[in-house]
Amino acid sequence: MTVAVVVAAGDGTRLGAGMPKALVPLAGRTLLAWALDGVLAADVDRVVVAAPPGRVDDVERGVAGLPAVVVAGGADRQASVLAALGHVADDEVVLVHDAARPLTPPSVFDLVRAEVVRTGDGVIPALTPADTIKRLAGDAVVETVRRALLAAVQTPQGFPAGALRRALESADARHTDDAAAFAAAGHRVRVVEGSPDAFKITTRWDLRRAEQLLAPPAATRSGLGIDVHAFADDRPMRLGGLQWPGPGLAGHSDADVVCHAIADALLSAGGLGDLGSRFGTDRAEEAGRAGLDFVTRSVALLAEAGFAPVHVAVQVVGNRPRIGARRAEMEALLTAAVGSPVSVSGTTTDGLGLTGRGEGVAAVATALVAPAPVSFRR
Repeated sequence: MTVAVVVAAGDGTRLGAGMPKALVPLAGRTLLAWALDGVLAADVDRVVVAAPPGRVDDVERGVAGLPAVVVAGGADRQASVLAALGHVADDEVVLVHDAARPLTPPSVFDLVRAEVVRTGDGVIPALTPADTIKRLAGDAVVETVRRALLAAVQTPQGFPAGALRRALESADARHTDDAAAFAAAGHRVRVVEGSPDAFKITTRWDLRRAEQLLAPPAATRSGLGIDVHAFADDRPMRLGGLQWPGPGLAGHSDADVVCHAIADALLSAGGLGDLGSRFGTDRAEEAGRAGLDFVTRSVALLAEAGFAPVHVAVQVVGNRPRIGARRAEMEALLTAAVGSPVSVSGTTTDGLGLTGRGEGVAAVATALVAPAPVSFRR
């Protein structure tokens, strides 16, 4: 059997939240609640929570319905763990975990547990420091320490429960973690790979980092654009920013239905109105305007509203021109204008409607946009 002891009795002074750290809110839940998610998703049979003295009732309400027992923690970590071990049998595996490491993946619990079962030793997860480490004397550097010889230790720390209990009971010093007390009693402690997500929340910055990791992905928004123009013999054909042979399309601007549909879709996705309200026929300055310009201006309007295109798809509907031979060229031009991938396809309506009768060309576009990343450049 495997029991997880979750140490949640710390006062969180350095966090400055005015309450025990385990009860501090994180993305709408307490640190303890998030920590228990990881514990209970692992191969753990029971949980014992060492709660802040005086807040046992609050913690019990928080774990109602879970396979968890709550005990009052002690004045320090060793006392809290010993109090929790009163509910753990000597022949069980115990995983001691800090509630202040709320995002520790279940896989770390399972890895530690498996190694304890395999070896009978103490097992701790750890990471090799990424930064260069210096040993100091006052403010002077004495030497550079080899990182390969160092480990940043995390939790859960796993042990045979009876051996850990005896080590803590016989400890003649206060240790900063359970593995130190276990090793001081003459036991071997092994190291397994930890996780960057198992960082400890000590300061406000740590809490903010956890909030960012738990934040939902930026919500995407979609928009739809449709444009139709009839053929006109006295104008060149502009479609998707390219010039084509044959008669063009009638309109106030260049009547590029592909670009107009894309611009409409982008504006729609950003909640910015439509092509008519932004660049309508009542504006003399838009006469003869290139459709590609409408696209780039719509992208700029999106940026002002805090959005950026993610993907655009446009379908050309009509008997002519046949776009297949120039699809790649059109996609490249439109992708450059939009700043994100644009896919182009073509179809006909089997002789039905304006396009089927060969009277004009239509285009239908969909756009996906997302909140634009914040730039910190000056």
